[in-house]
Amino acid sequence: MAFRLVRELRGAVKNIVLHQNSKPINHFLKSSTRNYVSEMRKSAFEGNILRLIRNEIQYELDRSPPSEPVPQVNSFKVDERPGEQWIQLSRKFGEKEEIKIEVTMFDGSVPTKKNDDSEDVTLHITLIVDIFKGEDSTILEFVCSAWPDSIEICKVFTRGHDRVKDQHYMGPTFKELDDELQDSLYDFLEARGVDDKLAENLHRHMKNKDKNEYLGWMRNVKSFIEKK
Repeated sequence: MAFRLVRELRGAVKNIVLHQNSKPINHFLKSSTRNYVSEMRKSAFEGNILRLIRNEIQYELDRSPPSEPVPQVNSFKVDERPGEQWIQLSRKFGEKEEIKIEVTMFDGSVPTKKNDDSEDVTLHITLIVDIFKGEDSTILEFVCSAWPDSIEICKVFTRGHDRVKDQHYMGPTFKELDDELQDSLYDFLEARGVDDKLAENLHRHMKNKDKNEYLGWMRNVKSFIEKK
């Protein structure tokens, strides 16, 4: 009886020792398996993202490939600013005036009805037109909406060159001004090339920029995921 008990105790101790010695090996194997499965899942997940991005890039290129950005729109020189959501136009007017225009990418839309009564959208672009006579002069600033075939003035005011620091009175809403004054200010802009034709060509230009930026965004995401 005592011998059997001792033998059973020895057997139990042996099993415990064997179990303890095998634990690190089993833990290592389990850990390695988990890491392998995790890497496989990660690789499959990332591979799927890359496949979708490549397909989307190819679809966009096949459907309507973008053209090279043009250096000029109407009479304005274009600073394309790749990777950003706006461009800058600039030109001289007369001997003294400088005109700089910040043009957003499409930043809004309004619903419109097509001829068959189905609904579509008309895209909107914001223009900030700065006109000044030398670096030390006050800036006359127009905030405008550019629709596909027209320019709409929203605000007119003067300010200094530091837009953040200078908090000038921005004037009334443009449509509250006298009708004749409104017409005169439209004529003022049109004489400087800020007119309905510019709005039309900017919509065409920004559609191309939108496509280029979208393709660039997908390529950047693709490159990041591919990087090891």
